[in-house]
Amino acid sequence: MTFNQPQTLKNISEIIGARMVGADDFPVLGTNEIHRVKAGEIVFVNHPKYYDKALNSAATVILIDKEVPCPIGKALLVSDDPFRDFNKINTHFTRLTHFTEELHDLEVGEGTHIHPTAVIGNDVKIGKNCLIYPHVVIGDRTVIGDNVIIQSNTVIGGDAFYYRKLNGNFDRLISVGNIVIEDKVEIGNGCTIDRGVTDATVIGEGSVLDNQIQIGHDTIIGKKVLIASQTGIAGCCIIEDEVTIWGQVGMASGVHVESGTVILAQCGVNRSLKKGTYFGPLAEEFKQYLRKEVKLKNLE
Repeated sequence: MTFNQPQTLKNISEIIGARMVGADDFPVLGTNEIHRVKAGEIVFVNHPKYYDKALNSAATVILIDKEVPCPIGKALLVSDDPFRDFNKINTHFTRLTHFTEELHDLEVGEGTHIHPTAVIGNDVKIGKNCLIYPHVVIGDRTVIGDNVIIQSNTVIGGDAFYYRKLNGNFDRLISVGNIVIEDKVEIGNGCTIDRGVTDATVIGEGSVLDNQIQIGHDTIIGKKVLIASQTGIAGCCIIEDEVTIWGQVGMASGVHVESGTVILAQCGVNRSLKKGTYFGPLAEEFKQYLRKEVKLKNLE
């Protein structure tokens, strides 16, 4: 999430009540999660397992729950609860409306048809010659390109499924990112695509999604990707161009799938995949899977 205008370390420190390590006027440009963070942005870390990763990331400011040496050229915000304070920063700089306010700042291109039963949030941009079918929901800050089709009962821009367990309850990391749907994308009926926590969930140009597909927060779908029905893709995945994913595939968080890969129906993807064809409950190269099945059959 990029701030509307650059902030200073002192300003951010005062917003969340955290101790700062760095100059008062140290520039801060926004916030982001570890897998998408860029120079100038804040990343939070609240587990020793990830301290080194956060401190050595591209982040310029690290919101952390431990006193540690500050890396050269960076700054620290030391907090007793980085998760809570990351939410404070994001909600301070992002207007959350939850469909409770009147529509504002909607841009719609020439030739686009939006069915009257569609519900559209705030600060949404829709390109030219798009078709938005009945009962589609489009959340705040969504950006849709030209010649896009979104069929009935699809929800674009729901909250990320991102929680921690705190005092026996589930505490949400609030989603302030958005969704970007590029040109010539077709999305079927009853799909759900979650917006990014702090960045964008992206559906690349020319991709086609069947019915009843779930795509998690901050996932990037490349160009001309084909996804069949009842596929579930977790958050923070990268699906490169021209990948084919058949029905009922389940994909774990953080998976990276190379261009041109084919994932056959009911495949479970629990790791990143090189280009190839995969099948099985724990995604195996298809020919290898068949050889194994033959061997098992011969044992009988």
